[in-house]
Amino acid sequence: MTIKPCRQKWKGTMTDRERFNNQMHYKPVDRCFNMEFGYWLENFKLWPLFVENNVTNNTEADIFFNFDEFKVIGGNVWLAPLFPQSVVSENDTSKIIMNGDGLLAEIPKDGHDTIPHFMKASVVTPDDWKRCKAERMRRDDPARKVDFKALKTAHPLTRNYPLGVSCGSMIGKIRDMLTFEGLAYAVYDYPDMVEDMVETCCTLVEDFLDQVLAHIDFDFASGWEDICFKNGPIVSVDFFKNVVTPRYKRIHRKLKAAGIDIWYMDCDGDVRPILPYFMEGGINCLFPFEVNGCAHPAVLLKEYDKDLRIMGGVDKLELGKGPKAIQAYLKTLIPLVERGGYIPFCDHRCPPNVKPEDYLYYLDLKEQMFGLAAYRA
Repeated sequence: MTIKPCRQKWKGTMTDRERFNNQMHYKPVDRCFNMEFGYWLENFKLWPLFVENNVTNNTEADIFFNFDEFKVIGGNVWLAPLFPQSVVSENDTSKIIMNGDGLLAEIPKDGHDTIPHFMKASVVTPDDWKRCKAERMRRDDPARKVDFKALKTAHPLTRNYPLGVSCGSMIGKIRDMLTFEGLAYAVYDYPDMVEDMVETCCTLVEDFLDQVLAHIDFDFASGWEDICFKNGPIVSVDFFKNVVTPRYKRIHRKLKAAGIDIWYMDCDGDVRPILPYFMEGGINCLFPFEVNGCAHPAVLLKEYDKDLRIMGGVDKLELGKGPKAIQAYLKTLIPLVERGGYIPFCDHRCPPNVKPEDYLYYLDLKEQMFGLAAYRA
């Protein structure tokens, strides 16, 4: 079923690609780039505007709200094949599954969004990792070969939207495999194993980039870590600096050679202790920048000036408090949008406690403050 937009696209005089690139490089724009990060799964079941219009996922929601176009492509840079996914057991309210990262996890039977309760990892010791690496992290696996001709056809030079290349994860996916607690122990019990895992992740990303960078004109790079929580990183700053950052530097050299100078990292929580080492590695943009787990975006943009960009940073808790709170918060973002290098959107998936009418008010207010009319005023 074709999704019909419920709103007009923000008026503009530039293409989405031109607008994004100018905004990220502190150049003049016709208006702010308009995007959102998405919604909890429950929103698609609870919000009438989604249910009544058969909007069932975030891709459809982007079309429904007529946001600016924004795309990222990635390669097979993790387990290949994944661990076999299966239901191990279940009761009236939950089920225990084996997921693709090899974890036994307890999840709610009704499928609502929550962090799973991870019970057991398949990779714990160096012997486990050696076996997993040999079986599932082979560089020569045919599944890692990229059909760059098809990608060039799908994303031509004449496109009018920004296109990013995913640089995977150096430590976040390792956390997924070992679990939060498992990684915390492994860094001290098996440091050589963890470093080899990071090196393997880096090599697979490099192999992917070597296949695509010469053939496709990318506008930015992306990455995913989720290695922080509200009290900072779950690995030591020294470990991050000495083990992870050197791998970022290797990837950055390839990006820089291909003319890519914007690299955002999706990392929740308080990134401030490791932000200098993100930036030393070549990462110069944070996404989606959780306010309550870190700080108001103005704090870091003031500290790092134009060396840093931020995408996100609209406090989802304020969205849940109604129009007055939404207006008050968006006003604090006006100077950031005006300076450039900042694109405002909800600082993670929008939760279902936000009323749909308040969310529409938020979208309207964003357009009033940051759309074409505001820039012409």
